[in-house]
Amino acid sequence: MKSLVKKWAEPGLWLAEVPEPVIGPAEVMIKVQRTGICGTDLHIRAWDGWARQAIRTPLVLGHEFVGEVVEVGSDVADIVPGDRVSGEGHLVCGKCRNCLAGRRHLCCATVGLGVDRDGAFAEYVALPASNVWVHRTPVDLDVAAIFDPLGNAVHTALSFPLVGEDVLITGAGPIGLMAAAVARHAGARHVVITDVSAERLDLAREIGVSLALNVTEVSVAEGQRMLGLREGFDIGLEMSGRPEATREMIANMTHGGRIAMLGLPSSEFPVDWARIVTSMITIKGIYGREMFETWYAMSALLQGGLDPAPVITGRYGYRDFEAAFADAASGRAGKIILDWTS
Repeated sequence: MKSLVKKWAEPGLWLAEVPEPVIGPAEVMIKVQRTGICGTDLHIRAWDGWARQAIRTPLVLGHEFVGEVVEVGSDVADIVPGDRVSGEGHLVCGKCRNCLAGRRHLCCATVGLGVDRDGAFAEYVALPASNVWVHRTPVDLDVAAIFDPLGNAVHTALSFPLVGEDVLITGAGPIGLMAAAVARHAGARHVVITDVSAERLDLAREIGVSLALNVTEVSVAEGQRMLGLREGFDIGLEMSGRPEATREMIANMTHGGRIAMLGLPSSEFPVDWARIVTSMITIKGIYGREMFETWYAMSALLQGGLDPAPVITGRYGYRDFEAAFADAASGRAGKIILDWTS
């Protein structure tokens, strides 16, 4: 089958023929229809410091996808050929304390699809049935393909109650943009998002944020004044992984403010811990989604009118993956989709 492979330990990706996966008794075979390009995939393609440490080649990339079930193992119930499905890309051990307590997203032995094992940038992908999400209600294929990153956005945005709150989001990448849409939908009073990309800030305005700030021109403190905020932001959603963005967020939180951090820094950096302590700020780290509570929340939000489709700005056939990855890496695009049906 055709797949996008990290063949060698060097920059680049290769479209190659690899054997089709073989499923076990508790697994499902899925014919891939659409995939989303994630920041993780960009790191692997670039072969940066994180990728050199984390990835073993050869590897089929990809963990954001939608497809159709074509085969199920003998032990699989409630999933049948023809079902439209997405997949939870974190495969957990099922045996550790957190797994046994139902907190599977906190598993200490998580294996990542398309990172630690072959992924979904291929014509077929095999996945444990326990990681398959069946779309029981109609959903657009492109939107279904980005349930994984939408789940990151939903998990982060809904970490704290949002009704009537003033929310600061640092980083207007695809997940930051989706988090802004979720925050608006969930009842936040003001949603402010920051970035340095004019194109992404324009996307944020289309989504309906209160302010989209280019922080090379307008500070977060100035944004506060523009909205008439007197004490700072109630909720912070850090999506950029940038040290300066995190420090700016901490400096503009109200006393007792709460910060959910999804952005992954490339290295350690200092923050003002005295400010965090004396302002009694809560900081929560977010990795992935709650299995499967976040997935239920995503489906419910979509049924309730949430529309993440404006975040999708590029669609390419998988053979045009070089152009698709260049678009995704430009810093100007939203979410980029690869079509595996043509």
